[in-house]
Amino acid sequence: MSSVAQLSSTPVAKPLDVQWIHGSPSSKHNTDPDLQTYWYDENTVILRQNKAIDYEAPFLFLLFGQQRAVLLDTGATAAPDLFPLRRVVDGLIETWLGRNPRNGYGLLVLHTHAHGDHVAGDEQFADRADTVLVEADKDAAWKFFGFSGDADDIRTVDLGGRVLQAFATPGHHAAAVTFYDPWTGILLTGDTVYRGRLYIVDWAAYSHSIDRLIEFSAAHPVTHVIGCHIEMTRQPGVDYPVRTTYQPDEPPLEMTVAHLHKIRAALDEIGPQPARRAFDEFILWPEDDE
Repeated sequence: MSSVAQLSSTPVAKPLDVQWIHGSPSSKHNTDPDLQTYWYDENTVILRQNKAIDYEAPFLFLLFGQQRAVLLDTGATAAPDLFPLRRVVDGLIETWLGRNPRNGYGLLVLHTHAHGDHVAGDEQFADRADTVLVEADKDAAWKFFGFSGDADDIRTVDLGGRVLQAFATPGHHAAAVTFYDPWTGILLTGDTVYRGRLYIVDWAAYSHSIDRLIEFSAAHPVTHVIGCHIEMTRQPGVDYPVRTTYQPDEPPLEMTVAHLHKIRAALDEIGPQPARRAFDEFILWPEDDE
C-alpha cells in the first residue's frame, strides 16, 4: 500500500474502466460470474452480485488498509453455494496479502443499512478468524460507530493508514450510513443515493440526509458518489421494472456531487409532502414503512 503521507494529498478522480455484469436474456443462458470483482486501484475492490442469483444485484465494496480490510455489505443471498462471497473475499485478501505480506491481517464487516439485500451473506463470515462482524441494525451499528442520539456526528473507521469517515444518513432506512474514503475520494452512499428508485420511508429525515451529504461534499474532495444499485436505463426518467434480471442499457454506476444537488432540487420541487416523481437519473419513491 502506498505511504500514509499520500493520504494528505487531494484524491484524483479515476475513471471506472469496467463493464459491469448486468444479467442475461434468460437465467438458462446465464454466463456471468456469481460475483464480478473490479480492482479500482491496488487497495480498493468493487464487487457486483449476479442478477441471475438475485435481481437486486447489489454492489459491495472491499477496502484494504495496512492492518485490516473492511467489507461494506454482504449481498442479497445467504447460501454460499449460490453466492460464494466468503470464498471470493478470502481470495481477494489472499491476492492483496501476496503483494503486501503481513501477519494477523483482519477483516471488518460493516453495512450501509440493514435491508436484506445488503446483509444476507453475513453468516458466511460469522466463524471467520480475525474478523469483526457488526450487525446492520441501528442499535448494533450505532454502538459500533459511536453515534450519539441525534447521530449528526462523524466517526472514523481506522483500517491502518486508511481512515474512513462514517455518518448516519437515515431516510431510506433508519440505520443507513454513508462512508467517505479519503484515499480514493469516493463517497459511498448505499441506497440513499444511486441511479434508480430512491425508496424513502422518512421524507424529512431523507431531506436532512441529502443536506448533510451536500454539506460534507463541500468540505471534502469527492471524486465519485457511488451507491449500491443501478436501476435506471440510459433513457432519462425511465427505470427498469422491479425484478428485472437483464439490464443491457445501464448508465454508469458512478455519480458526482452534482447529483446530490439534483436530488435536493427535486425534493424542493415536490415540497414537504411526499410524492412519487421521476427525474432524469433517479425516481423519488416514498414508502409507508421499511
